[in-house]
Order: sequence, then C-alpha cells, then structure tokens
Amino acid sequence: MTLDDLRVFVAVCRAGSLSAVARDLSCTQSAVTQHVKRLERQPRGVVPTHAGRVLEAAASEGLVGLELALRRLRDLADGESGTVRVATGATTVRHFMSDAVVTFRQRHPKVNLEFRTKSSSRACFDALADSDLDLAWITLGRPVRGIEQRPVVELPWVLAVRAGDPLADRASLDAACADLGVRFSFDTSVADWDTALLLAELGVGRAVVPALPGLPVPGDGALRLIPLPSLCPLPVGWAVRRWDALSPPTRAFADLVESYRRDGARP
Repeated sequence: MTLDDLRVFVAVCRAGSLSAVARDLSCTQSAVTQHVKRLERQPRGVVPTHAGRVLEAAASEGLVGLELALRRLRDLADGESGTVRVATGATTVRHFMSDAVVTFRQRHPKVNLEFRTKSSSRACFDALADSDLDLAWITLGRPVRGIEQRPVVELPWVLAVRAGDPLADRASLDAACADLGVRFSFDTSVADWDTALLLAELGVGRAVVPALPGLPVPGDGALRLIPLPSLCPLPVGWAVRRWDALSPPTRAFADLVESYRRDGARP
C-alpha cells in the first residue's frame, strides 16, 4: 500500500461511504473502491471487516506520525518560518495566551500564528486527530488514544456575583446560603466563562467559574468573586499528538504560554 492508499482506506472507514469519500477527494467511486478491497459492503454504506478495523487503527496512527514528521522536515528546511496552528476555546487567547502571543511575535516574526475556536475539549481532541492542528488548549481529563496531555496550571473556582448581592461580602459561602435561604438553580446556559461573568456583573444571576488569569479575587468594581476553596481546582493545559514531533516554533510557543502561566511574570 502507498500512503495515498492508506489515507483513502482510513477515510472510508470513518465515513462509511465510498461515494462520500469520492466526492471529498474529487475522484470516481471506482477509484476509491480499488483502495478498499478488504472491506465488506453492506446495505447501509461500507463497513470494515475485523481485519480491516485492525489495519485502520494501525494506519491512522502511522499516518499521524508520518504527517507530523513530514511537516517537521519542511519546518526545518524553511528555518524560522511556517505556521503554528492552535485550537482554543472562545476566551482562551484573551485569558491564557495574550502576553505569550506578543512575545512570540517579537521573537519569531516570520512564523504565522493561527487560532481555531472549538466549543469543547472533545472538539479539540477530534480536531487534533483529523486535521493539521499542532496544539490544543484543553481542560485536562481522561486519557485519549493518540493524544498526549500536558498540565500547565490549576484554576481555583470562584462564585461570581454582582456588587450588592447578599453573598458578596460573606466570608463563608455555605453559612451565608444557609442564613439567607439562598438555593442555587440552573436556568441560564452559556457557551463560555466570560459570558457567565458578564451575566453575573449585570445582576442576571450568579455563576461558578474558574478564577481566570487577569481577574482579581475576591473582586472589585461591579463584580465580586468569592473564592470556593472546597472545590477541586480545574486543570488546564496542552494537548498534542506527539510532543517530540512538534516543530521548533510550535514548541517555543507552547513553552512561552507555560512560562507566563506558571511564573506569572514575563520570561
């Protein structure tokens, strides 16, 4: 099999359709069929045999390693150029990477930074596995096959309330809730932490959020942030396919972000 054979084979296993892969690759269905002779045809699409599934798993891992190696070789040949592609949440760059971005641009002016917004850590994992992304900023969780996770910082939790809220000046949240008869309910959903903080600041409700970099604790102005030390901190950090296959500029950007977040000072 050639690399193209393996790419088509893996694509068909994932899509379950010869015609869909043919459209994506702008080729004929018969051409795709020649790459997947080991597959069983069933009434609803294409399903690999057991042997095909074994080959698919091995091919997927092998293609990732080969593509990373080829990209690293191109980066080495180009020197200090190329692109660093990062998957992030909606507010990640603002709270975790803004200072690192400035320093990186100064140190690596010929390297492009490309940020792609994803809605969840799961979406970041999928993007790493299926695209040309280099890094993803995630909430760390259970191991994911083919993905390496690296913790960078743990974020304590806080309760965000509007100044003047009965809970704003209470030292003990549990005791305050009992005294005031406060019960928490969930009647508003948000997509990111900044939106939750804004709604709390507007007095629309209260929000339990991580203490994001740049937010003072316990808080001042129209917003109050009450520490919640009884809750386990939220671990966040990097996810990659393979650290040892990252290009030098990509490693440099990841290291910069870690330095700022761990030291809290300009490296």
